[in-house]
This record gives sequence, C-alpha cells and structure tokens, in this order.
Amino acid sequence: FSDIPMDVEGDVFGRIYEYFLGKFAMAEGQRGGEFYTPTSLVKLIVEIIEPYSGRIFDPAAGSAGMFVQSAEFVRRHQRNPSTDISIYGQENVAETVRLGKMSLAVHGLSGDIRQGNSYYEDTHESVGKFDFLMANPPFNVNGVDKDRISDDPRFPFGMPRPDNGNYVWMQIFWSALNDSGRAGFVMANSASDARQSEQEIRKRMVDDGSVDVMVAISSNFFVNVTLPCTLWFFDKGKRETDRKDKVLFIDARNIFEQVDRAHREFRADQIEFIANIVRLYRGQEIEDVMGSDDLMIENFPELTYQDVSGLCKVATIE
Repeated sequence: FSDIPMDVEGDVFGRIYEYFLGKFAMAEGQRGGEFYTPTSLVKLIVEIIEPYSGRIFDPAAGSAGMFVQSAEFVRRHQRNPSTDISIYGQENVAETVRLGKMSLAVHGLSGDIRQGNSYYEDTHESVGKFDFLMANPPFNVNGVDKDRISDDPRFPFGMPRPDNGNYVWMQIFWSALNDSGRAGFVMANSASDARQSEQEIRKRMVDDGSVDVMVAISSNFFVNVTLPCTLWFFDKGKRETDRKDKVLFIDARNIFEQVDRAHREFRADQIEFIANIVRLYRGQEIEDVMGSDDLMIENFPELTYQDVSGLCKVATIE
C-alpha cells in the first residue's frame, strides 16, 4: 500500500480502489476493442456536457468511471450528487457490472447498473429518457447481428452496411437523450470520415442539428495502446438556439502533459481550457478554478469566442 499515490482524490478507500483499478486496467490492456477510459478524457467529457442535475446514462458502463467523475463535478459546483443526479448504466460482462457497482459504493454513490448487451437489449427502455449520456464504447466491433435490431426504435438514422458497430453505438447514444439532452463519448477517428452508408447516417445526424462539438485527441492517452481518438458531443437542446446550424471543432492533439515515454494526459488547467472554449462558443461564463487563465488570455484576449488557427473553428452545417 505504500505505492498508493496520495494525490488521488477521495478518502483512503477511494485512493486504494483507484490504485487497484488502474493496475487492473494495465493488466487487461486491449480486449475486443475495449479500453479503460483515461481519467483525463472522462473529466473533459464531464466538463463539456456539464451534468449539474438530472438522469445520467452510460450504456457501456464499464467500471463506472463516467459516473464517479460526474459526481465529482457536481460536488465541485457545491451541489449534492446523491440528490441532484440519478445514475443508470448497462454493461455486458457480469464481472464488470460488479466492479462498477463497487466503484459507486466506494465513492458513496448509488445507481442502477444492469447487465445486458446494449446492441440487442435496452434494459432501461432508454429512448428519449435521459438528460445526459457519457460513454466509451468498444471501437470498430464486428459481428453485430443487424437483423435482430432492424426494427429497434433506437436506430432512426438507418443501419450501417459495413460490419462495424460504431454507428450502431452512436445511434444508441443519440436516441437515449431527451429533447434537451447532452451526450459526450469517445469514438475511433475512422468514424468521423467513414464513407457510404456510414456517411449517410452521419449526414442525417448532422442535419438533425444535434451534433455540437468535436474534439480531436492525440495518441498515447490509452493504457497499452497508442491510437488517437475523437470526442463527440451531442446537444439536442441546441436545435432551438442560434447554434443549431453550427458545429465547433477543437484540435487538442497538441494539448497534453507527457507522463512518461508512452503515456499522455491532460493537466487540470488544460481540461478547463478546452471546456472554456466550448463555454465561449455557447455564450456561457468561463471557469477559472484550475488555473487556465493564462491559456485563455493567450488565445482569447477579449474572452469571447473566436476561431483560432490550429486550435478551434466553428463550421456551419453547409
């Protein structure tokens, strides 16, 4: 136990749990396209979707890290996660369901995490139900039996023809949101420019007006794999705003802290900086709790949104 880093947030049991969860992730590595989600990516997703209160869903719940960071976000904003957020998850592997429930218990949370294969089972009857969704689904999964889900209401944009589950997952996420819901999730880079039937599904999603923010992430954020990724953000509520025909693109590939030769992460001020770009784009007040003021002044001296070459650009749907 002397190896446990004492800067991990939470009480001593939380520190012990986080330490061994990290060791578990290192041992597991890559398995069937699934990856332990880096904490700094989870924190960035939470900061951008801002789950202050409401029903939170993760249909690829894993070890419940998304829920834990959501609760930390709520606490940091002087609210009570036990009363302000409700937690719902689904996970296919029984052992991981138990791990997720243990994670919630260790962090003083309760929630409803159920076992089920999210491609075929919707144990929470999720369509239109949730205020927030966060997920890190397995990338590029093949072998999904599309005939079993051809009439499922969770897939309104159509079924992709290639043997790849990325656009199955994305529609599961989209369909779970209510009319003002927000989602943030990790996705393989290849999903952003996939062609043919996947391109048609992506076009329908964009034309719907709910694709809000795209963030490009560099390589080496994941344990034991080097692949880069993209963070996608949906916001169904923006369809009623002046952002309905706009998408914010952020290139965060040059923003990171090099932990060691093979691993990178975001510092707290970098997470706040990226989230503040989104806040400026939305016309919200920025935050300066984690020391992002220097980065903000350097890139946005008037503290209003502007396109910055090599960093961010707002594009119209056209």
